Amino acid sequence: MTSEPFDDSQPSKTRLKAEADAAQEIGRQLVALPKDKLKKLVLEESLMDAITEAKRITSNGAIRRQLQYIGRLMRETDLAPIVEQLQKWEGKHQEENARFHHMERWRSRLLEDAKAIELFIAEYPQTPVQQMRTLIRNANKEHAAGKPPKSSRELFKMIRELMEGVATPEVENEMDQNGTDHGLEED
Repeated sequence: MTSEPFDDSQPSKTRLKAEADAAQEIGRQLVALPKDKLKKLVLEESLMDAITEAKRITSNGAIRRQLQYIGRLMRETDLAPIVEQLQKWEGKHQEENARFHHMERWRSRLLEDAKAIELFIAEYPQTPVQQMRTLIRNANKEHAAGKPPKSSRELFKMIRELMEGVATPEVENEMDQNGTDHGLEED
């Protein structure tokens, strides 16, 4: 029995299928993007039209066929810049989530531990101390009474503004009223 030599130059069917699936998955991610982000990508007109069409389709079978078509178009496209941009956007989204969770942890600490406000003020000296103490006290009262968490939301908003360096007029007024010591009493 004679066997033919194995030809390395041709990609295997498995590899071709994996590449096609990867292209189709990237296409699925593109279809899920909002229009403003899609416009930022440099895509061929036929690919952009196919993505736009996929956004309008409601039938599951039709969407599947359209995604296969997009995957076919994607195989003829340089995917590297598209993948790179998608990863940047995903990374930014993860950063925003991490920042949000950091703010949530601060709010929880402030509501649970009376000494946490001192740590917060040390890190964010521009904090309007009296306003923050009032919000913490009101949030704890609301929680104990089973009322909606209005003050807790306001506290989160204040934390976000302080951490992002965006002070609302109320925060600026409180800071102006307290002078340069930001409401901290000297020893």
